[in-house]
Amino acid sequence: MSSALTAEAIEAIVRGGHGDPFAVLGPHEVRIASGPCVVVRAFLPDAREATVVPADGTSKDQPMELVHPDGLFEVVVPTAGGLFPYRLRVVDQQGQGCEIEDPYRFPQTLSDYDLHLIGEGSHLRNYEKLGAHLMTLGGVPGVCFAVWAPNAKRVSVVGDFNSWDGRRHPMRNHPGNGIWDLFIPGLAEDALYKFEIKSASGEPIALKADPFAFAFEPPPRTASRVFNIDAYRWGDASWMDARAHQNALERPVAIYEVHLGSWMRVSQEGNRFLTYRELAHRLADYVTEMGYTHVELLPITEHPFYGSWGYQTIGYFAPTCRYGTPTDFMCFVDYLHQRGIGVILDWVPSHFPRDPHGLAYFDGTHLYEHEDPRKGEHREWGTLTFNYGRKEVDNFLLGNALFWLERYHLDGLRVDAVASMLYLDYSRKHGEWIPNIHGGNENLEAVAFLRRFNELVYERHPGVMTIAEESTAWPQVSRPTYVGGLGFGLKWSMGWMHDMLGYMALDPIHRSYRHNNLTFGLLYAFTENFTLPLSHDEVVHGKGSLLGKMSGDTWQKFANLRCLSVYMYGHPGKKLLFMGGEFGQWREWDHDQSMDWHLLTEGPHHKGLQLLMRNLNHLYRSQPALYEVDFEHRGFEWIDCHDWHGSTVAFLRRAKDPNDFVVVVCNFTPVPRHDYRIGVPTGGYYVELLNSDAAIYGGGNIGNGGGITAEPIPTHGRPFSLRLTIPPLAGLILKPTTTPGPA
Repeated sequence: MSSALTAEAIEAIVRGGHGDPFAVLGPHEVRIASGPCVVVRAFLPDAREATVVPADGTSKDQPMELVHPDGLFEVVVPTAGGLFPYRLRVVDQQGQGCEIEDPYRFPQTLSDYDLHLIGEGSHLRNYEKLGAHLMTLGGVPGVCFAVWAPNAKRVSVVGDFNSWDGRRHPMRNHPGNGIWDLFIPGLAEDALYKFEIKSASGEPIALKADPFAFAFEPPPRTASRVFNIDAYRWGDASWMDARAHQNALERPVAIYEVHLGSWMRVSQEGNRFLTYRELAHRLADYVTEMGYTHVELLPITEHPFYGSWGYQTIGYFAPTCRYGTPTDFMCFVDYLHQRGIGVILDWVPSHFPRDPHGLAYFDGTHLYEHEDPRKGEHREWGTLTFNYGRKEVDNFLLGNALFWLERYHLDGLRVDAVASMLYLDYSRKHGEWIPNIHGGNENLEAVAFLRRFNELVYERHPGVMTIAEESTAWPQVSRPTYVGGLGFGLKWSMGWMHDMLGYMALDPIHRSYRHNNLTFGLLYAFTENFTLPLSHDEVVHGKGSLLGKMSGDTWQKFANLRCLSVYMYGHPGKKLLFMGGEFGQWREWDHDQSMDWHLLTEGPHHKGLQLLMRNLNHLYRSQPALYEVDFEHRGFEWIDCHDWHGSTVAFLRRAKDPNDFVVVVCNFTPVPRHDYRIGVPTGGYYVELLNSDAAIYGGGNIGNGGGITAEPIPTHGRPFSLRLTIPPLAGLILKPTTTPGPA
């Protein structure tokens, strides 16, 4: 036995407590009295015998000595040639023999440059270095594992391949930057693994999923899975090229928000989920028919608790395996792109769950979260908040954002719960939070992170969208960082949504007293780049369905929802609607059930509402006046916003070409308005592009016979006017044309 191996080192190896296993295991050049030699050590707990087999096939096999009864073997090989490649021939306690590669004879797989970048928190493709990666090293295939755990005493890779024994594959430590790595030869795709972490503080040993894992095993099991995400061959080159040269904010954006697990299920097969590949075809067909431009997916990043809808993420780099593999999800995105549909991901950098296999207390310290619970806990949700003041944590999240855009070709990220990131006192009482260095409640570190996030995304992927769910009046959310903004492309208009849903819930007899709900949004409509959201948050937790929020009897509820839809599509701002709202689902959304598609066969109202939404989307996409100038005053003009008594509004929307405009009129009472005169800027015939009261939509078919000619009677400060019949609880969209005739 080599004199360099102390009793303490032996004990540390066999008990799984050695923080530098490469100092003991594998080959080492030493010099003894007889001359230079190589000592080879291996820890093989199940072995009865072990032999070093030189790889050249000519050198003599070297039987190893059992140094410790728990399975530590050693042999001293006299050689003047230095280190040499070899395999280990192992005979187990049952007498079965095999040859294996020794992980501890291989060099580190991370370059010093990569280690430096990761250590300083500036490696924006950190997912290419950390995690688990298939590779061939020295002609030997296997998997390289790497993880950031700077405060750990020992980190091991464990899995089925080593009986989940943390003593067998302890990792190499790079103490300057907290990275641990190990190449395990012979492992292949689909191997299950975790990191076993022994903390320096003496905390119980933790089994952690890989923060950078590309795949996981199906819940409720929690192991990470080795997966090759480089094998898929994309077919969306034309989409990606066109996207790179487009300004998404000047194009029509009508988003269909979807929860993949409950959009549609297979009831004949035990209510099972559709797979990503099945969803690709069915969803693309439906979205194409309906005319939406994008789908926005509730978080599909891997999450252990299905009831969180994905908002409590564990696997930030892994699409959930509930619907298939990472390759299947790539196929989903690819197919939608080939059908002309963009894909937006709901992304959650604001908090993460406390599950013991996740990021919480990762290496025996508060690594990803703040140590002080006044900054590190989100008490309302029972989760933990990221420490944005730690450069490695920021780098983890920034790299993750770019990962989804680069490797999965996603077209945008909707950032969840931005307000909870921006405010130190968010959902906290007095004394439960810590002011910033200036004494304020702004989270300056989160602000810096969000600005950097948006700068990186738009620098590297100029054609995508970043969208903030920000529920307060924080200024300049969607303004460039160089003028002090946060840099988002779009912001959800939560105020518009709350005002409108509150208004639509009122009996029409009371709406005249809340007319401000209709018009107030235009006072701030151009302070941000707004998206008008009727989202999943409004149809859960006892809030009822979108249709159920409307006032009146069944006919009036559908008429109200049709009128709201016309007003929404006429109003400045991009559009978003959660699944089910487009056909009037009665039942509140339930993530465990499919949408109630059978309603489309029950009477005219559901089918009629669906047809209206389809026609609205196609009309919206065909009329530049409805989308080209969404964020400037020149794209909108009130015709009349003062008819509070009649609960009626009328306005113009203009395209970049100011002569290209449409007229939108909405009557929010159940009383038809006959001979209702509104001013218009030009004469001629105005075709009725859409009337939400048409019989095909389930309405009463009151209207203007397909169009009306403007009269030279000045009204509302304009030289011409239209004498309209406005149906009850209905909206009209009209456009001047030189060729009178039915729309």
